[in-house]
Amino acid sequence: MKIIFMGTPDFAVPVLNALKEAGQDVSLVVTQPDRAKGRGREVAETPVKRCAEKWNIPVFQPVRVKTPEAVERLRQENCDLIVVAAFGQILSKDILELPVHGCVNVHASLLPKYRGAAPIQWAVINGEKESGVTIMQMDAGLDTGDILKQEAVTLDPKETGGSLYDRLSSMGGRLLVSMLPDIEAGTAVHTVQDASLSSYAKMLQHETGQIRWGNSAVSLERLIRGVNPWPGAFFSFRGKYMKVWDADAAENRKANGMPGTVQDVDRVCIYVNTGDGVLALKEVQPEGRKRMPVQSFLLGYPVTPGENL
Repeated sequence: MKIIFMGTPDFAVPVLNALKEAGQDVSLVVTQPDRAKGRGREVAETPVKRCAEKWNIPVFQPVRVKTPEAVERLRQENCDLIVVAAFGQILSKDILELPVHGCVNVHASLLPKYRGAAPIQWAVINGEKESGVTIMQMDAGLDTGDILKQEAVTLDPKETGGSLYDRLSSMGGRLLVSMLPDIEAGTAVHTVQDASLSSYAKMLQHETGQIRWGNSAVSLERLIRGVNPWPGAFFSFRGKYMKVWDADAAENRKANGMPGTVQDVDRVCIYVNTGDGVLALKEVQPEGRKRMPVQSFLLGYPVTPGENL
């Protein structure tokens, strides 16, 4: 089949690689425009653009893919299928109807759960036991199209947003390629989503990572893992910004003070009272410093029971 591929971040790269390694004719890659990033504000190419250049595939970077000019550029490809993986723009009805076999999306959740922008991270934050990838026939709604194929994975007890992102990214390309013969033959089984089971995975913001000590230790431990590596979990420590990279809900301790107060300190952990239970901080990053185990942190920042975080 002749395929247009649409994607932008690292998550989409293994999907594009899988298509090419399977010998598919990817005639055009559509990705977001290059943007300034980092402290130096240097313009950076998207990961998908770099991958396309490696495969010598033409790249198209419209600011808005819905414009008549952009739609016409896609129409010129006369493609059989459009594959979308974390592209970052909503497709218009005109685009959805362009290819012979329509548009399919590689979505990082077990739809209908976690429609939206950040399904991977919210699965971890919400304590799901499993997640997975859905190959979905796209329609005009937000992740509402028919399910073509799904594959689930069990989350590790210390799964992070970053580790699950990598696992599902690798899975997505393989799952898509396995579906292509059925899509081309028109024999793919379409399963309508049960909208009553849907949930929305809103986009992560910086403030998503703020630790609110009134929440339970269990939920805070999941938050810390879910927003790792971005935006990262944080709280204010002595008037400065402090990130937390690793923590445990201390199963054998009960809160005995106001949420956010230090209950105890030992050689490797700082134990903090929460709204329900105690959170044991194990790896932190003070503002302007590298991440470090609490054992190293305490050498330069003595913390005492009763201190308010």
